[in-house]
Amino acid sequence: MGGGADDAAGSPAKTFQILDLFSAERPVWSTASIIDAVQASRSTGYRYIKTLHDAGLLTSVRNGYYSLGPRIIEMDLQIRLTDPLLLASDGVLEGLVDTIGHSALLCTAFRESVLCIGEYRAPSSPTNRFRRGQRRPLFQGAVSKVILAHLPHYRLKAIYAQHEQAIADAGLGRDWAEFRAALGTIKRDGHLVTLGEFNPGVYGVAAPVLTPQRTALGSVGVAWDEVERRDVELEQAVRAVTEAAATISARLQERQTD
Repeated sequence: MGGGADDAAGSPAKTFQILDLFSAERPVWSTASIIDAVQASRSTGYRYIKTLHDAGLLTSVRNGYYSLGPRIIEMDLQIRLTDPLLLASDGVLEGLVDTIGHSALLCTAFRESVLCIGEYRAPSSPTNRFRRGQRRPLFQGAVSKVILAHLPHYRLKAIYAQHEQAIADAGLGRDWAEFRAALGTIKRDGHLVTLGEFNPGVYGVAAPVLTPQRTALGSVGVAWDEVERRDVELEQAVRAVTEAAATISARLQERQTD
């Protein structure tokens, strides 16, 4: 276990690392398990837990056991009321569902992944679809790849250096030149259609939400099962998703110039 200067130097990162331990599969952790997981000394681990508990980010469910705390719920409300990307999408996802009949998603890049930050469900939508708060890999799925294609060059260079094998496995290129070419095609098209990348027989259509500098802040996407929804017109879906992303991009730009 760590201790002394190492604990002090890594304190903020180690403290917040504890929050990443909690999941649907394991929503409750004991004090001992938390300390073991973050490899801290006993005294330092207790301090990390106390800091998070005092801030409301952890709550005690019984003696020596913790779950995520109520402050996170409060912060979720705050971000729903203040997130510029989410606010700019007001009514857009609902309109997209009304137009083409599929559930609509709003996503953004987060670390080396894509996070869903907004959703509007069609009445018959399956409950196991991608939803707010969930992450997906940066190299799979339409909502991810359209963001990836519009990231700045320096970020793409760093991403490629760290994830060369994952990029090759995703069919995005066996070297840097092929990777850039694949992303260039997505960027020129202004949208992406995928089939079966997460669920067999499920189409995904996405378009990027862009800054005036043409870098991606996020993406808008829809998905449907090709067997269950044979009435879907792919061209109509592409057009509607592209228009929705453009509307959100324009709203963001207008608010920045107000």
